[in-house]
Amino acid sequence: MKCLIIDTVSPAIAEELGKFMQVDTKLLPSQEELAALIPEYDVLIMRVDPAINQTILDAAANLKVIGVCSVGLNHIDMETAKAKGIQVFNAPGLNANAVAELTIAKMLDLSRHTIPANYDVKVNKSWDKYKFVGRELRGKTLGILGFGRIGRRVGELGRAFGMTVVAYDPYLKPEDFEKEHATGMDVADVLKQADFVTIHVPLTPETKDLFNAQSIAGMKDDAVVLNMSRGGIVNEQDMFEALQAGQIGGYASDVMENELAAGGLTEGAGFDSPLFQCDNFIVTPHLGAQTVDASRDIGAHIIAKVKEALSLG
Repeated sequence: MKCLIIDTVSPAIAEELGKFMQVDTKLLPSQEELAALIPEYDVLIMRVDPAINQTILDAAANLKVIGVCSVGLNHIDMETAKAKGIQVFNAPGLNANAVAELTIAKMLDLSRHTIPANYDVKVNKSWDKYKFVGRELRGKTLGILGFGRIGRRVGELGRAFGMTVVAYDPYLKPEDFEKEHATGMDVADVLKQADFVTIHVPLTPETKDLFNAQSIAGMKDDAVVLNMSRGGIVNEQDMFEALQAGQIGGYASDVMENELAAGGLTEGAGFDSPLFQCDNFIVTPHLGAQTVDASRDIGAHIIAKVKEALSLG
């Protein structure tokens, strides 16, 4: 048997699976490259790139297992995988704390202007604290869209800062929110009440462009939006115009709609967006799960699932 790893994942995966099969690594191939590579492999280990379409799965003559070292599966043609008998395993919940901590970090960065202040000191050689008057999280309302493992952990951390938590999740009952010391409500009410709104829902046809000119207009004009889920949930042009017009207080994101534009994650790739013009926009390159802790836990989970599926060891 042979295993192909196409993203940076826990080294324990290659070490352990290497006891049972040949393990090769080809970091971030294009869809065309992967389609050419995949026929000889039984196991594919990946994160979210590239998207696994029908062409790749049709070429995967020997593929039995796809181990996804992340939560979302919207990048995989699940219907085709199922039809071909390919088992797909993800790692739900194991990056929850990592993503939640990054969410809080971004809330603090925007609230306290730490990024422009750092730039002002280090680049402009200026020492002027009066330019950066912020606000505290204490006493503010935290709105959470998607109250699964990540959303609940964000709520728990928010409460530690003295925030009031309101949340939306169509799959939960009122008592499910109450157990987490949160108030469940619909999306419109969350947006209306919250000082900070953080997104932890999957990208689906229903959530595509969930944040657009209309929904932003229903928010407080000093509210902050945080997208820690998937690009495309926020309409970036509408968000740019809202930030420019002062209709919203800030936007922090770990994802972009076209993350792989101009080569994306490949060496020397370029990337640009009108949002980069906005001082009250901060962004990181989809590093929510990029901690040694999450990588270790996810790696152990994927190893166990692959070994179980293939009856190894």
